Amino acid sequence: MGTAEDIVEQLRRWQDSGAIWRVVQRDPSGVVIALIPCTGGAEVGRLTSGDPAVLSFVGTRTGSEDS
Repeated sequence: MGTAEDIVEQLRRWQDSGAIWRVVQRDPSGVVIALIPCTGGAEVGRLTSGDPAVLSFVGTRTGSEDS
């Protein structure tokens, strides 16, 4: 999966390319994030992390479309 920095960078690149990510699960142990392509449709992958750096990047957002 990679380090927290790798995950945050992947999420940034994903949204910068026009694709979106969505939080599909959030609990005290971390988050599960679905990766949705810019064409819409079905998710193409998931990332799971409980790392504080990832949690800080995601914050209270439900996905990349939240400001």
